[in-house]
Parts: sequence; C-alpha cells; structure tokens
Amino acid sequence: MTTSESQAPDTGDPVVRTVSGAVRGLREQGLAVFRGIPFAEPPVGAARFQAPRRVRRWDGTRQAHAFGPPPPQEPGVLGRPARPAGPTGDDWLTVNVWTPDPDPSAARPVMVWIHGGAYKLGHGGQPGYDARQLAREGDVVVVTFNHRVGMEGFALWAGAPANRGLLDQVAALEWVQENIGAFGGDPARVTVFGESAGAGSIASLLAMERARGLFHRAVAQSVPGTFFSADLARDMATALAAEAGRQPTAADLAGLDPRRLPEAGQALAAKMYQYQDRWGQAAPTVTPFSPVVDGDVLPTTPWQALASGAARGVDLLVGHNREEFRLFMFVGGMFGTVTEDRATAVLRLLAPGGEAGERAYREAFPEAAPDELFERVHTDWLFAMPTLRLAEAQLAGGGRSHLYELTWPAPGGDGTLGACHGLDVPLLFGTFGADLGRLLFPGGRPTAQAERLSGVFRSSWTAFAHTGDPGWPGYDTRTRPVRVLDTEPKVLPDPEERRRRIWEGHEFRPLPLLA
Repeated sequence: MTTSESQAPDTGDPVVRTVSGAVRGLREQGLAVFRGIPFAEPPVGAARFQAPRRVRRWDGTRQAHAFGPPPPQEPGVLGRPARPAGPTGDDWLTVNVWTPDPDPSAARPVMVWIHGGAYKLGHGGQPGYDARQLAREGDVVVVTFNHRVGMEGFALWAGAPANRGLLDQVAALEWVQENIGAFGGDPARVTVFGESAGAGSIASLLAMERARGLFHRAVAQSVPGTFFSADLARDMATALAAEAGRQPTAADLAGLDPRRLPEAGQALAAKMYQYQDRWGQAAPTVTPFSPVVDGDVLPTTPWQALASGAARGVDLLVGHNREEFRLFMFVGGMFGTVTEDRATAVLRLLAPGGEAGERAYREAFPEAAPDELFERVHTDWLFAMPTLRLAEAQLAGGGRSHLYELTWPAPGGDGTLGACHGLDVPLLFGTFGADLGRLLFPGGRPTAQAERLSGVFRSSWTAFAHTGDPGWPGYDTRTRPVRVLDTEPKVLPDPEERRRRIWEGHEFRPLPLLA
C-alpha cells in the first residue's frame, strides 16, 4: 500500500466510496473537492503505450487532497509553467471533482472538462481550470482529469493502439458513469466541455463508438480542424522516433524514460516547416500530434460521422473566438513582420482552392493588410470553419446545435490580441490570474466588462448542462443565428458571412501524407 493509499485519519472532511475504494476530500468555500482520484492504472511498465487499464481496488480511505502528477509533456508555453508543479510519479491518470454536496440523492448535472494544449501539454489540475465558481454558481458537479498527451498519448507507434489519449478520455468518462452518483451527480446528465485540443477531443468522442452513451451534451470551444491520416501519422512517428534515436515502435521506445521523451517532440516541432513538401498543411502548425483517423478507435472524421447521424442524440453547443490566431502571432512576435509574399503563400496553402482561395480572401477583405490576411486565414482554417462545419454536420445528421462567437477583445497585449485563442477559458472559469489569464488580463485583474461577460459564460454553459438550452435559438442553415459574446451579448444572423462563403462546400478531411 502506498502513502497516498494509506488509511487517512478521520478529519470530518467529506468521504465518498467509489467502486475502487473510499476517498476523502476537502471542504472548500461551500464545496466538497476531491483531487487526484485514479481512474486507471499508471500507464508505465508493461502498460506503456497501451490502452488504459482499470484501476485496482484499494483498502482503507485514500486521501484525495492533491492533484495527481501531470503526464509527461513538453515545457509550458502561453502562460503555463515550464514544468508543471505538484506531485510527481507515474499515477498520471486521475480525476478531480468539485461538487456542491456529495449526496447521492442530489443528482445534479455533471460537467466534465477536457483540457486543451495542442495534444501535447496540459493537465486537469492547472490553476486556470479551478472549477469552484462554475460548480457553485451553476449548481453542477464538475470533473477535470488528466490524459496522456504528446508522444505517450497521440503518436502512432507500431505495436500500440492509436489515439491512446482519446482512450484515456473514454476511461475517464466510464469512471464518471460508474462513480459520479456518489458525488451528487447524475450519470444520465453528463456534459463534456473543452477548448482547443479539448474541443477536438470532444469532436472525436462524438464520432467514436466506444464513447456512445457516456455523455449526453457537448460543448466544443474552438474546434481545431487538424486530424491526421494514418499515413501522415506514421510518417510523423518515424521522424519523432528518430529525434529520440529509436525506431517508431512501442517496444523500442518503452525503454526510454517517459519524462525525457517529450524532448523529441519539441525538437521536431521546431523544424516542421522543413517537412512541408511531405506534410503539407500540417507542417506550419508546428504540432506533430492530433487525433488519427485510424479506422478503429477513430473510424472517420467528426464532420463525416456527425453528418451520418452518429451523435444525433447529443445536444451540441459549439463556437469560436473571432481572432483566434492573434494569440500565436503575439507570442511569436509576428505583428508587423508579415510581408505580402508571406501572406500570399499562406493564403494559397490554407484557403480552399489555392490561388482561387487567395483571390477570394483579397476580394472579401480588400482593405486588409498582410498581417490581417495572415491571421484571418489561419483562424478560419484551424478553428473557425471547422467549428462552423461541426454545427452544420450535426444538423445534417438530425441533431441539434447552438452556435456562438466570442468577439470581446482581451485587454492584454496593448490591444493587439483581440478576441484571441484561449480567451474563453479564463472567462468561463473566472481564473483571470492563472495560466493564460495572466497574459490576457494584465495583473490578473478583470475589468468590469470581463466580470460581466464571465458571468454570461458560466450561466449559459451551466444552463445548457441543466436543460440543453444555453439561452439562444438553435442553429439552422437558413437564418444562421449566432450568439455574439461581447460587451452586450446579442444574437445576430450569420455575423461572419464573408468568411463563411469563402469556405462553402469545403470538406475537412484527414490531413494526408503528400510524398
């Protein structure tokens, strides 16, 4: 029995019995909070690079006071610490629960957060995901969790299942179904919500047979359009393994320390532009990880699956931020450096139809400078249009969806950030002084406008978790109502019509290997 599994003293703090054993949490600001509960065995040793394995039962009462150790990942960027603080060890696969009351008779709606981080970093214990305001104000049970990222979770190795990070997410949702009732949650009213790679993961779960019935509503914030073909993923895996001096097999890589392996991913990301002749549109993302359409774990793209009715029984709330890519331009020091030639090259690479797509952007935005065109096409290709297409695919498959767009500009970055990528996260959780919030809100202090909009986010998201209605009309392809989240939130018809028309008829398919 390990220290964390030892018999905990009786402190009067809340105790809940899960199917694997009892856990003792803490009372915090009117909530019962449980941290670091394992939902699967540590994925090391014989379990390395394999599907998650059910956690073994423990005796006694396990203390659930501290977040579990983050999975191995690349050094932090965009407001995240260089090395995640907190416990260390191999027990990466853990869940955290915030509940107003762990009374099984309460049967509150459950919201399960799936973190972002380009499929290569992040964990459920980040300060920016502190769920106390969401749980308390919305009268919901909130769950966050860790899953394998980067080389451990998303690289395609021979001898290992694809999409292990997605399989971890399924295991976490299975844990929720089996256990959340004991924490005061209703397993029949589970909403998954996530941003960026978390939203891409949710889109994947909507398409996965393994995830059927594990959740009933979904909120996808800034869905990335990057899904890899198996051929592309294998080619990237070969390059990743070469950076580590190994073959792209689970057997060969298992001998490397998991904490050193992310260095190979970081090294490859820095030179991905050199692979554009082979990896095409995937190369400038500088992220060699994405869900792989392998035909098994992920049988097809989310857009194709939803259009075929795969998630017609799941209510969907989906949206994006108006100037997503400005965050990456700000961090990369790109403002004022984009030449006409560079804007032209990116427009022809990412816009639908190549040269025709470039012309369409220039005609739609005749006054736009190279910087603006560069940002617009990146935003549209990577986040905005995949998000819109997901809503449309859900409708085509017979389901319901609600669409939003965040247009309120972040006060940080001397006014250059706009409604950039990630702004929705501190607004939703109210964590202005944590993680990315410190960049977006100078001094970590929200303005009065930010406080009001933050309340709108929480009330809308939790209303959706309670009823399936966030407070505005469902999307349709005739009137195209979109909830625009700004100083004065309102519903507008098709607010991004110019950009949408450029992409009409374009299908988001798995990114291919070109050579």
